[in-house]
Order: sequence, then C-alpha cells, then structure tokens
Amino acid sequence: MIYLDNAATGFPKPRRVVQAVAQALQVYGGNPGRSGHSLSLAAGEQVFRVRRLLAKEYGVQPERVIFTSGCTMSMNLVLQGCLGGGGGLLTSCWEHNCVLRPAAMLVSRGGVRWEQVPGEGEDLPQQFARQIRPDTALVVCTHASNVTGKVFPVAKIGAVCRQYGVPFAVDAAQTGGSLPLNLEQDHIDYLCLAGHKGFYGPAGIGVLLLGERAQLSPLLYGGTGSNSADPSMPDFYPDRLEPGTLNTPGILGLGAGLLWRRQLGDAALERELALCRKLEQGLSRIDGVTVYTRDYRKGERMPLVLFNLAGYTSQQAANQLSRKGFALRGGLHCAPSAHAQLGTLEEGAVRCSIGAFNTPAEVERLIGAVRDMAAEKKQP
Repeated sequence: MIYLDNAATGFPKPRRVVQAVAQALQVYGGNPGRSGHSLSLAAGEQVFRVRRLLAKEYGVQPERVIFTSGCTMSMNLVLQGCLGGGGGLLTSCWEHNCVLRPAAMLVSRGGVRWEQVPGEGEDLPQQFARQIRPDTALVVCTHASNVTGKVFPVAKIGAVCRQYGVPFAVDAAQTGGSLPLNLEQDHIDYLCLAGHKGFYGPAGIGVLLLGERAQLSPLLYGGTGSNSADPSMPDFYPDRLEPGTLNTPGILGLGAGLLWRRQLGDAALERELALCRKLEQGLSRIDGVTVYTRDYRKGERMPLVLFNLAGYTSQQAANQLSRKGFALRGGLHCAPSAHAQLGTLEEGAVRCSIGAFNTPAEVERLIGAVRDMAAEKKQP
C-alpha cells in the first residue's frame, strides 16, 4: 500500500518515535507527578524535557505547554473556556469540525454569536477587522486548510486581534512540525497542535500552547498530583488544565518526532511540495480530472493535492484507488465549510497528502492509476 493520507495522520512513524514510545512503556513506567519513587520521578523528567522542547520551539514558558488528547481537545478547551460566558466568535470559512462543532454547540446553548469570515487571501486580516464587535470574545483561524493546504496569514490576523484586544486562537494541526510559529511574535494567544500529523508522533497526543495573556478555566476536573486536599482545581498551569494521568508514551513519541522533523530541516517540506507539483501537473493532463490545488510554494500551501475524477464520486474514486494499492481520502475531510467555499460540498473531493517518506516513483504510479481509471470510464 502506498500511503498518501498524511494530512489525516503521518505514517509510517519514524524509528526514533517508535523507540521513544517503547521506552516510555518499558523504562519510564511510573506515573509522572503522582509518586516520589524513582520511576515516577524519571517519567516526570522525561515529560518535562518534551515540555521544554515545545516551549522553546514556539516561544512560551514550559508551564504554558498543556498536553491534551489531540487538537480537538485543545480547541475545545479554548472555545469553551473563552465563550462559556457568551460573546461573539469569529472564525474563517475554512475551519475543521474541531472548531465548527464546538462552535455550533455553544451557539445552540445560547449567548454565543458566531460569524464566519469569508476570504482566503491577503485581505483576510482586514475582513476579520471589519467584523470584530465590542462583544467579540474570540477569533479563530486555521493556519492551513486540511482541504486545500492553503496557508493563511495568521500573524497578520493576530496583529489585528491584538490591536482590538481580542484573544486569538490558531489551529495548527496541519502545519505543526513543518512551518514555524512563535506565539509572541505572531500575536497568538492559543495555539493548538496535533502530535500525530506533521510531528509523526503517535495518535492520542496533542498540545495547547498558552500565550502570556491567555487565561482559561478548566474544562475537565480531576487529580493532578498537586494540592490534593483542595477540592478545586489548581490555579496554576499546567496542572489547571491537565487532570488525570498524562499520556507518557504519546508525549515522549511527540518529543522524538519533533526532534526528527527538526533534523530533517526545511528541505523536507520543499521536497514534499515538489512532489505535489509533479502530481498536480500529471493529473491536470488527464481528461476528466479536476484539480483544485496549485501554486506549491513554501509558506503558501501545504503538501496536498485535491482532485476529482469524472464518473466517480470522491468516495468511489478513493475506494477504487485503495483497491489499486493507494491510501488516499475522499469525502468532506471533516471540513464542510471549506468544501462549500470550493463548490464541492455535495460530492466532496479526493485528497492526496504527501509525506516525508513518499517518493517520485510513487507519485508516478498514482498518476498512472488515475489515468487508467479515467480511460476505463471512457470505454463504451
């Protein structure tokens, strides 16, 4: 199977990530922060090591690195924490369901006004500025669409939010590990990361990074290993937002993935984008194929190609390609608003997302498979 679904989860996992997860299970077996014995202390030291790595990578203090179950959990902490008392919410039209569904739930409860801001170009910051109101309590924008790979000018949007005194949250699920961000320099208050995508870490681990101005109430309550006699959650981070046992294997795997991606350097993303250009050009020459993505420049688009093939629904095309040995994703990709912008809400589209382990030969084979499918549909 040729794996081309890296926007859903990075695969295969690098050897050092697998080794880090195994080490967490076999060596660092204690519960970090829950006991005073050597195994617990060693596990706690390893968790803090990864916390420091992430803090340095994104320009925050280590205690403001919050480990979660994933980007969805991180975004729920932000949305429900900032809007629990009501207020206005502004989002782009390109958000994932990790934003759309919590937002819809908050609106249904009453007290929250939600508007989606149109646009995707350099005018997007001003579009947000025009829709900020006195009651706006939060602005959310994805760093890059998981449907088109388009990278949005979040630093400029953040500057607008800072000017108006509105908290700004960024969903960096698609860019974490690939594109740099700095919370202070880019005017971000809340940054949500998925460990299993661009970092090539295991599933079930995510991060919420808090800027210096960020303040959140807990969403979940429980044990932290600190202030155990107090029935209230601690008032300090990270304990305030990290109830329950931490996912040590996931955290250590994420840390290993971060170091692995850092070692690959910028050349890795350039190579992935070059493969996308090759795929986009090859597919565009096939009659019956519509390609929705182009202009693969670093900082402007992430390495994915979105297309449809005449005569097939997107799900049918993806299933047929699966039978031919290719792992892609058809449908709406948990982002219906993005497909509404593209005009593909009814049929969806096929997404091919290139990763660090893909090769030019694999891209050539995919182009050939799609060409064969197009020819089969033309036969009487």
